[in-house]
Amino acid sequence: MAMLARREYSSGDLSAALLRKGYTPEAVSAALGLLQSERMLDDSRYAESLIRTLTRRGQGAQRIRQALTRAGIQGEGAEAALATGPDFVALAEDVRRRKFGAAIPRDWPGKARQMRFLQYRGFSAEQISSALKGSGGEDQPGDPQD
Repeated sequence: MAMLARREYSSGDLSAALLRKGYTPEAVSAALGLLQSERMLDDSRYAESLIRTLTRRGQGAQRIRQALTRAGIQGEGAEAALATGPDFVALAEDVRRRKFGAAIPRDWPGKARQMRFLQYRGFSAEQISSALKGSGGEDQPGDPQD
């Protein structure tokens, strides 16, 4: 209870912490069952909290999915939590704008730098492309056609 009073835990995190402290697997299982039945321990609530925290830091869906997996939330639970998350395309655009400014680079090294940054943050290729909209191979407004 003291651990849960300090912060939210996933059942996987709490189980690992209790086992490290020397509790038997049977005692840990019983405690987790009781806490889950009392809704003091809820993986979906933990996932929503983690998603809110990481999106405020500018992390994309892939980085968030990795964090959920490390916390023991995988498969359908992780995907359901991500589905309720923010619009990651808009988030990628906002993160790019905050880091690099409003202007989209016209040269390849500038675009590549921004793409690497967004990829490191966990955004997909589609989200990165949208964040750098108008910077693919197509003509930019004002570009000469000849």
